[in-house]
Amino acid sequence: MERINSVKLAKNLAHAIMGDIVHHEGKLIIQAINNDDFFELMHAHIEEGRAHFNSRVSDEIAASKIYDLAICNILVRYAYKHRTSTI
Repeated sequence: MERINSVKLAKNLAHAIMGDIVHHEGKLIIQAINNDDFFELMHAHIEEGRAHFNSRVSDEIAASKIYDLAICNILVRYAYKHRTSTI
């Protein structure tokens, strides 16, 4: 399989991977935000997604921050929308 060289396609892939994580781990994401341990609880899922992303894109794109931005754009936004306020 040819690796992705397009930034636009790489962004789409990263967002799709994050969307899958949200779909399968939505409750865990909410729990992680409410317990203030998001990156500790989500680390394995995030890194599994990163490994898949890196296997599908060129080395240059893999070295970029595209996947990290997708984490912020999708996972953190989802968690923020569904958090339980303690204030």
